[in-house]
Amino acid sequence: MKKTVFITDYPWPDLDYEHRLLEAAGHRVVAGRSAALPEREIDAIAERERPQAIMTCWAEVSATAIGHCRDLAIVARYGVGLDNIALDAAWAAGARVTNVPDYCVEEVSDHAVAMLLAWSRGIVQWDREVKRGVWDPAQARLKRTRGLTVGLVGYGRAGKLVARKLSGWGLRVIACGRTPPAGDDAALVEWMTLEALLPQADAVIALLPLSAVTSNLFDADRFAQMKRGALFINVSRGGLVDNAAILDALDSGQLDAAALDVIAGEPNPPAAITGHPRVIATPHIAFSSPDAIQELRERTVEEVLLALRGEPARVLVQSTVR
Repeated sequence: MKKTVFITDYPWPDLDYEHRLLEAAGHRVVAGRSAALPEREIDAIAERERPQAIMTCWAEVSATAIGHCRDLAIVARYGVGLDNIALDAAWAAGARVTNVPDYCVEEVSDHAVAMLLAWSRGIVQWDREVKRGVWDPAQARLKRTRGLTVGLVGYGRAGKLVARKLSGWGLRVIACGRTPPAGDDAALVEWMTLEALLPQADAVIALLPLSAVTSNLFDADRFAQMKRGALFINVSRGGLVDNAAILDALDSGQLDAAALDVIAGEPNPPAAITGHPRVIATPHIAFSSPDAIQELRERTVEEVLLALRGEPARVLVQSTVR
């Protein structure tokens, strides 16, 4: 029986791959724009099309949209985080929720390490100076990377890879999170509370999912607890950070710099942050490489096909609905 798959948005040039596999299986594909549509437009498409499957990257899949869908089998996230999906509504509707939690851990960990090096060696700052005609090496105030203390806030898949990549360089790596490391990973980091970590770290890397607990975790009080002149890196979710607080910390010198792949308000983040002279900003691309994107697309489509055939999921986000 032909079923409808609604693809809300997609950060790549086309949906040829998705059309080919889903239509070959006898299903109909309805697609939004590459850039995420507003929530009300997603709701309207869901009401009109009543899909049995929703695939989403960054678009909001609301309880209203889910409520419009008859016989919804799956909401599949192109990605790791689930903060843009009304999870309880999906589970209450009897739909499974899937994601691809490990497709880009190499890329995200590389991006975090690259941001650390760009700061310690002044790469972005001095590239800007040279391009505007300044050649003045005497003004450089760079840091020896070896010997820095790096604090990882969150120690999941990406956090473990960051620790492994930094451990051979002579950096001290400290970490906090929900689950202490075990086995070989335990030797890579010093485990402590967030309150103990912040004043010790020369650089703090946020590696957390966004949830009600972590929203605005990095507020004025958190930045005040950090070592003065530290670097803050966020390669997770913009909503972890209070935008006004990070600007105040930069302007006061409490933070020396911030390196941000994600910013609250994206895709139109505040210009005061993206244009700040001590901010290194990239447009939510830490996940990106051809290999990672292809893996993401393949595994997301696979989960949708499994759900529409009534077969077990490969990766299932567990329901909290009782």
